[in-house]
Amino acid sequence: MTATDTQVRIAMRERARRKTQEQAAARANLRSRQTVARYERLEEYPSELKRPRTYRTHLDAFEEEWPELEEILRNAPELEAKALFEWLCEQKPGKYRAGQMRTFQRRVERWRGLNQSQVASLDQTRMPGEIIQLDGTWMTELKVTIHGQLFKHLFIHCVLPYSNWEWGRVAQSESLSAVRLALQSSLRKLGYVPESVQTDNSAAATRRLGVAEEGAEGQQRGYTVAYLQLLEHYGLEPASTHVRSPNENGDVESQNGALKRAVEQQLLLRGSRNFDDIDAYEAFLFEVMEKRNRGRQARLEEEIAVMKPVTATPLATSVVQKVTVSRSSLIRVLKKTYSVPTSLIGREVTVHIQEWTIDVSYAGQWVERLPRAIGTQTHHINYRHIIDSLLRKPGGFRNYRFREELFPRLVFRLAWEQLQQWHSPRRADLLYLQILHLAARTLEDNVAIALELLVQHSQPWTVEDVKQLLEPQPIPVPLLESGTVELGLYDQLLAEFTHEHA
Repeated sequence: MTATDTQVRIAMRERARRKTQEQAAARANLRSRQTVARYERLEEYPSELKRPRTYRTHLDAFEEEWPELEEILRNAPELEAKALFEWLCEQKPGKYRAGQMRTFQRRVERWRGLNQSQVASLDQTRMPGEIIQLDGTWMTELKVTIHGQLFKHLFIHCVLPYSNWEWGRVAQSESLSAVRLALQSSLRKLGYVPESVQTDNSAAATRRLGVAEEGAEGQQRGYTVAYLQLLEHYGLEPASTHVRSPNENGDVESQNGALKRAVEQQLLLRGSRNFDDIDAYEAFLFEVMEKRNRGRQARLEEEIAVMKPVTATPLATSVVQKVTVSRSSLIRVLKKTYSVPTSLIGREVTVHIQEWTIDVSYAGQWVERLPRAIGTQTHHINYRHIIDSLLRKPGGFRNYRFREELFPRLVFRLAWEQLQQWHSPRRADLLYLQILHLAARTLEDNVAIALELLVQHSQPWTVEDVKQLLEPQPIPVPLLESGTVELGLYDQLLAEFTHEHA
């Protein structure tokens, strides 16, 4: 039996107490006194006797090609072992097999560990109240849904590195408006202002310097005017990470992962990932951050002691634009197209652009709230806005530029395709527009359910069939026999009551 350091330590302690080798071996649960005698002679513990192996137990299959491979790794350090192995197999067909790839990966890994230097992550000493770090992190991986639909979003995360106090807001892009919303919300929640804000080189805060501009210490990016105005309003100094060095924002980057893990655990305890709306989901996130911040109060108090209170008034979190509604009942906002009610055609409306929605008002009256299009989404057309116009001009449906938006669900498209099989193109379009008009005037969900039932059968159906499915079945009213009222019974009852109380 191989002795352990603990066993040898016990045996040596017993020998120091003048026990015999047999007694020391028994006490340490060693096989014999020879083991005790051996370690007394060596004066070393078992772990100290181990020596690194300097010989190979099998032949190196890559020894012949390794000098060339090593040169390739030196010239292209980012090259992955798998890609290099596949290249080697192409260069030496038949010499290597797929089962050797793991051996090759270990060989490359050992070489990197001995020869390839890396950039170390340098732990920073943080001073209280010095800085707040800001970063956007995608949360879609949590599979949160709003009304059953996957909610694609990110979280603009603000963290005080000294205390790890955190706050932030849900957003759909790392835009300036999202940064403004998150930073302002965090400062109002905290009630105090640190010296500076550190961000990465996102387009919300920074811009590429022109040829005629010269950045300090060779910087390639400068701050946007709107971002500097935001910081100036709260008395903050700007700071950013170097280009291609996001790890300099390491504190908030680390807290991004920790927050997502905490949210994941709370979602599991909640038993559902579905929320009624974005406000309900944000309220859930606020509760998670409140719990996490409770354990940071001691260090947060140190930060508060050296920070200035927030005295600046809140900035507007929306952008206001005035646009004119086109003859097609469309408006153009931030290079995106939206439909509005046809009553506004030719009129100038005021648009309040927020993170998730845009609000349209006319003559001081709120008219419509529309979901804000972002990214590759170039337009948002609501069929309810233009269905009356389409019914008056059904010929404009088939070649309408935004026709795909007039199929609110897959079943509506399937219904239109079936109608085309049974009717002429013009008749099919008209019948479909009548169905769409029905969805606009009643409930789209109910019309969709009716269409689901009808498209499953190959028999032709009409708009009347849809209406019939939407009408509730009449409840039969039972017939009641009318009786004859005898007033004399009331006189008799009254006389008996008077006699009893006389």
